[in-house]
Amino acid sequence: MTRPDPLIADAIRRTRAEAPFLATLLDREPDVATAMLAGQAVAIFDPALADAPVGRRLRLARRRVALTVAIGDLAGLLDLTQVTAALTDFADTALDMAIRAAIAERTPDADATGFAAIALGKQGSGELNYSSDIDPILVFDPATLPRRPREEPEAAAVRIGKRVVELLQARDGDGYVLRVDLRLRPSPEITPIVLPVDAAISYYESQALPWERAAFIRARAAAGDRTLGQGFLDAVRPFVWRRALDFGAVREIRGISRRIRDHHAQGQVFGPGYDLKRGRGGIREVEFYAQIHQLIHGGRDVALRAPATRDALMRLAAAGRIAPDDSAALTDAYTLLRTIEHRVQMIDDRQTHALPTGAALDRVARLHGLTDGPALLAVLEPHVTATGRIYDALDGEERPGLSRDPVQLEATLAAAGFADAPGAGQRVAAWRTGRYPALRSVAAQEALEAVLPDLMTALGGAADPAAALVRLDRVLERLPSAINVLRLLEARPGLATILAAILSHAPPLADLLGRRPALLDGLIDASAFDPVASVERLAADMRQGDAGQSYETLLDHVRRVVAEKRFALGVQIVAGTADPLDVAGGYARLAEAAIAVLVQATIDDFAAVHGRVLDSEFVILALGRMGGAALSHASDLDLIYLFTGDFACESDGAKPLGATLYYNRLAQRVTAALSVATAAGPLYDIDTRLRPSGTQGPLVVSLDSFARYQRADAWTWEHMALTRARPVFGTPAARGAVAAIVDDVLGGARPARDVAAEAAAMRAEMAAHKPPLGSLDAKLLPGGLVDLEFAVHVVQLTHRAGFDPHLGRAIDALVSAGLLPPTLVAAHAVLTRLLVTLRLVAPDAQPPTPATRVLIARALGLADWDAVVATLESTRQEVSRIWAMVARGP
Repeated sequence: MTRPDPLIADAIRRTRAEAPFLATLLDREPDVATAMLAGQAVAIFDPALADAPVGRRLRLARRRVALTVAIGDLAGLLDLTQVTAALTDFADTALDMAIRAAIAERTPDADATGFAAIALGKQGSGELNYSSDIDPILVFDPATLPRRPREEPEAAAVRIGKRVVELLQARDGDGYVLRVDLRLRPSPEITPIVLPVDAAISYYESQALPWERAAFIRARAAAGDRTLGQGFLDAVRPFVWRRALDFGAVREIRGISRRIRDHHAQGQVFGPGYDLKRGRGGIREVEFYAQIHQLIHGGRDVALRAPATRDALMRLAAAGRIAPDDSAALTDAYTLLRTIEHRVQMIDDRQTHALPTGAALDRVARLHGLTDGPALLAVLEPHVTATGRIYDALDGEERPGLSRDPVQLEATLAAAGFADAPGAGQRVAAWRTGRYPALRSVAAQEALEAVLPDLMTALGGAADPAAALVRLDRVLERLPSAINVLRLLEARPGLATILAAILSHAPPLADLLGRRPALLDGLIDASAFDPVASVERLAADMRQGDAGQSYETLLDHVRRVVAEKRFALGVQIVAGTADPLDVAGGYARLAEAAIAVLVQATIDDFAAVHGRVLDSEFVILALGRMGGAALSHASDLDLIYLFTGDFACESDGAKPLGATLYYNRLAQRVTAALSVATAAGPLYDIDTRLRPSGTQGPLVVSLDSFARYQRADAWTWEHMALTRARPVFGTPAARGAVAAIVDDVLGGARPARDVAAEAAAMRAEMAAHKPPLGSLDAKLLPGGLVDLEFAVHVVQLTHRAGFDPHLGRAIDALVSAGLLPPTLVAAHAVLTRLLVTLRLVAPDAQPPTPATRVLIARALGLADWDAVVATLESTRQEVSRIWAMVARGP
């Protein structure tokens, strides 16, 4: 005879002594205890009842689930994850069986299609309570829902829904299956219990409330037509996970928490009667804490979209979004609170979350294996306290508002750092009176008042408070709504300092913010100030998340990613956290990743209609700053489009094209994908004038034609441009073939010319037709980057040495070979740093304000502005000397 499991035996003893509901089930289901004591599996559904009505089968199964899970839990053989998973699995099964039965009763021969249950709450996250209700949203598809003749689909869906609820909630001598709460559907007071799927999608896209976003973090297609349910969830995903966070939604969730505390005031104080779910430091606050951070960061990081609370806390900590100690404390608290909640519910199968009082509290403690109520409270108290402390920290400290009294306001602004405090006060007063449409709503004024103290302090402490204030005023003037950006600044006060720096120093970035305030969202993460990732990682990020399968959606998605990261790179220079040379490389990697993703997507979209050309492919060769992998904020992309294979071939699609026509039409689509403004904004300016024969030639040529042109017909300036050539799209074999042609041409397979004389004439013509913008034009001034590049390229072509598309590496090679003086290394670094920085802070190349001069000196690693001017002058003199020497020729 098998020896009874002592853990099971003790759990059964405590169950009979302390939990009347479970004791009754032990009497009604004696085989369950017998099997568990013997270590045998328990069948939830009795095979002998296979032909019984669905409702009865489910009610009896629910009894067995309740008993087996409770005994396993009390015996310590099932942890919280296993307990909630078992309860959730049964709820999913019961809901699915009820849907199928309801449909079969009305239309016996029909498939159970067109009707789906979306699980929300703890069922959605796989964390169902021991005695919980379920909160599904029921949707139907009018086109596929089975119905009787002449029956409207809406009426059929409601009848099916009512029958599902009846099957699950009906009580008899066997008990019930599940409590069902359908009030989480849109506008439950006026809508039918089952919604047409398209109407539900429309609601969540346009009218949903902030708390509904949080609810859908845990949504799951749980029963019925799961394909329909998943399609619904895919459609509303952008409503839940927004890259541009609505901080108003976060405030609303915190408001819900405060209202819960107020409404359930009696259960807030820890002790007997404490509400384990709604009390301060309780279960709901752990869940809200996780959901708030998921809403903040999950739009950008798919890995954070975990439905289960403890999984979400773990991932948030791993991603650095919350403190690991807080994650561990909340996880431990959640596990204990949920476990004790289950003990409370086991006793009488009541949907309660409050600790009882008196002798009843002692009963809960003994069921859990403790001596009495005080012992249980002692176990719970530190976890409740820790949860309340961590959750309350989300609010921060209350700060007094900015005074409305003109005298006090001016005094505050003067103390903050505004030299013209009266003028600054007048702007604030104008904002408060709703001068601009973005500030006229009640919500906008509330958001403005909440952020004004920190915002004006940050602006007053900026390098140039007056300029920052004027540019902020322009941003507010252009915004259609200021609520979200103001809520963002309120929620992340540190961003106000960064914003002040942007407004003080960087007009291009300030203008971008005026058009796309959501760009500020990207600075929430500290990773925004990290070096830009590799091309491969960037491309993977651009392909993932909300981009989906739609070509148009991908165009928008890539534009958003590029704009956000390009903006962040500019902020790195303004904030002084990165070397402009590294930022230039980051700009280039970002552009190359966008090319990789969008060009391939365009090819695939084009091939869907026109097919592909056999043994042929599209290749892109980058030149100029893109070829050299060092862009500035304002750089365009110099590209040459090529194709491999036989130009006489034809594509194999439904609408075939000859290879030359095929690739020229494809290239037009590629240029549009990389440049045309969509709803998400523009991307890059594309310049294809460096292609063979320039604007007079075709947009795309074959590799053979490109080789012939470069070897026989190209001008000296085209060979100079070729020294910066770098393949940026195509298979490794195709890139290698292009690189081989470039190497061959640069190595001497080209007409003999007086390179130095032709380059000198070309530079003189350029100087005559394209003068410098201002006294700081590091590119076009005599002795600037253009002169430096001309000197390098002439030496490369003349000596057939030092070829490398990266200009810095090419200079290093030529210096090592004794072909250029070592001073050119530092000259290149100075001029490039200056160019990249000025494109952001002085795009007109004129001397900036004194405050911005400090930023430029810092970016160049120099002591002050006098050092900048002196270094630029000496650098230009040295470059001019070297260029004059090179231009004279050997």
